Amino acid sequence: MSAVTVDQLNDGGRQSAEDQARAAELKRLERRDGWRRRIPILPALIYTILVTQIPFLFTLFYSLTDWRIDTPDPRQFIWFENYGSLSGDTFFLDSAWVSVQMTVMAVLGSLIVGTGLAILLDRKFFGQGFVRTLLITPFLVMPVVAGLMWKLQMFNSTFGIIGWVMNQLGLEPVEFATRFPLASVVVVLIWQWSPFMMLIVLAGLQGQDQSVLEAARVDGATSWGTFRQITLPQLRPFLELGTLLGAIYLIQVYDHIEVIVGGQPGARNLPFYIAGRSIGGGNRFGLSSAYSIVVVLASIIIANIGLRVLSNLLEDDS
Repeated sequence: MSAVTVDQLNDGGRQSAEDQARAAELKRLERRDGWRRRIPILPALIYTILVTQIPFLFTLFYSLTDWRIDTPDPRQFIWFENYGSLSGDTFFLDSAWVSVQMTVMAVLGSLIVGTGLAILLDRKFFGQGFVRTLLITPFLVMPVVAGLMWKLQMFNSTFGIIGWVMNQLGLEPVEFATRFPLASVVVVLIWQWSPFMMLIVLAGLQGQDQSVLEAARVDGATSWGTFRQITLPQLRPFLELGTLLGAIYLIQVYDHIEVIVGGQPGARNLPFYIAGRSIGGGNRFGLSSAYSIVVVLASIIIANIGLRVLSNLLEDDS
């Protein structure tokens, strides 16, 4: 009886060792297969690192120096003094607050408008392709062209469409770009970025399981109830993606501010202020580099806050 037991134990030990060897070989094959799949994208990955991370490291290096081109003094290391001056720079703090307002309002506004347009396009009707192309067009317009178009053809109190409508209603036309600089820039950003959000949300809508929607309609669910209980939770990753990409790009807006409002204090965000401190005449490249690092960190923070807020809203609805 004991011999049988010992043989069984030996067989079990050999089988366990074979299983472990087989598992190790399987992991090795999976790793090799994974690297084989990554090889085609390595050139693109290396190129991305070269054109993004190396300039970022140089910017980080310059932010620790007192680099000016309007004085003959050599560049000196001052370590974190540029970062320490942020708290006392009221213009920087004002620009940071403008950046937060502009980014949040533009992202949320374009997300709401884009979602509404996507819902309207998520159905069959005559000329659907043509209408979709027209709605995508604003996103393809260059920022400078979009700014000039809105400034001259919409916001201008003498020749603009908004001024003409107000005149027809018996109201006094208003120079919107001068009186409401921040709102003017946000309106143009929403107009230009809504098609981008629309495409992302439309992709989510067209990926829905139609049988689930049909079952909800058969059970007597209303259109709003179906959207809130079924469609909206499924759109969550697409809405989060739109919020993330929008926050990253819109916090870097410069062209619209320069063209529409000319950098008025009420609409001067961080990129515009940083450009003014460096190539705009300030010549404080070390200080501007430190400010740029802060903008990168602010982009990450704002994007994460936007994602967290959106996730909480979607969780409450579901």
